[in-house]
Amino acid sequence: MTRIIAGDAGSLTLAVPPAGTRPTSDRVRESLFASLASADALEDVAVLDLYAGSGALGLESVSRGAASADLVERHPKAATIAGRNATAVAKALRAAGRTPAIHVHTASAAAFLVAARGTWDLVFIDPPYDLAPAALTETLELLAPRLHPDAIVVVERASRSGAPELPPGLEHLRDRRYGDTTLWWVQPR
Repeated sequence: MTRIIAGDAGSLTLAVPPAGTRPTSDRVRESLFASLASADALEDVAVLDLYAGSGALGLESVSRGAASADLVERHPKAATIAGRNATAVAKALRAAGRTPAIHVHTASAAAFLVAARGTWDLVFIDPPYDLAPAALTETLELLAPRLHPDAIVVVERASRSGAPELPPGLEHLRDRRYGDTTLWWVQPR
C-alpha cells in the first residue's frame, strides 16, 4: 500500500498501477522528505515528478507545502491513476484551505522537457531501473536549463547502477543508499 506520509493529505492511500512501475518505498520516502524538510526545500516550491508512476513523490511534496507539481508519466494507464491520485490529494488540500496547482502530463520525460516552458525548484527522477544510462543523461541535459539556480534534483536508481553521468551545468551534491536503491542528489553548478 502506498500512501501520503505527512502534510495536509497525510495518510491518504494512493492507487498504484498494477504493473510497469516501481513505487518508492515508504521508508525511502520518509527519509527523503525528512531531508528535504530539513533543507527547507518543500515550502512554496514548484515540483516536477518525471517518470511519476502513481505520482507519490510529487503528491507528497504538495501535501507538505509545495506550490505546484507537474507529474509526467508516459504510460496512459499509469497517468490515469496518477490523475485520480492527484484529484484525491487536491480534494484533501482544498479541505485544509490550500489549492496548489497539480497537473498530470501523459508524455515521455524527454518530450515533456523539450516542450516545457516552466522552471522547477525540486525535481524527482525515478525512471525504470532498466533505463539506459545514456537516456538518463539525456533527460538530465534537457532538464538542466529548466532549473532554478538553487534547485534540487533527486535521482532514484538501483544501487548497482552507479552514479548517473551528469551533463555540464549539473553537479553531484550527495547520495544515500537504501538497500537496492540509491538516491542521488544533484544541483545546478
